[in-house]
Amino acid sequence: QVQLVESGGGLVQAGGSLRLSCAAPGCTFCSYAMGWFRQYPGKEREFVAAIRLSDKVTFYADSVKGRFVISGDNAKVTVDLQMNSLKPEDTALYYCGAPLYGPNLNVPSGYWGQGTQVTVSS
Repeated sequence: QVQLVESGGGLVQAGGSLRLSCAAPGCTFCSYAMGWFRQYPGKEREFVAAIRLSDKVTFYADSVKGRFVISGDNAKVTVDLQMNSLKPEDTALYYCGAPLYGPNLNVPSGYWGQGTQVTVSS
C-alpha cells in the first residue's frame, strides 16, 4: 500500500518562505518521479513542480518558476519543496504526488499525500 506522508506548510506573510516535505517509505516505484500539486477551493488540482529522482531533472509551473525549488532523495524516496517569495495567490492546499509520469512529469498516478495547507497573508 502506497503511503505518502507530508509535513510543513502553515501561515506566512507575503514575501516569506515555507518548506514542504513528503516521504514515501518503501515505495520503490514512487521514486521514478515525485512532485507537488495544489488545489484552490472549487478548482481542480494543478501541477506545481516535479523531480525525477534518478537524475534530478526538474519541472515547474510557470507561476512558481524562480521562486520555488524542488529537491529529492532517491534512496530515501523523499521530496521537498522550498517555497520562497510567497504570494497570496500561492494560498492553497498542497498535495504530494508519486509516481508522476509524462514528458513534463505532470501526470499523476493517483497516489497522493493527505494535503497540507499553505496560507500567505498580504
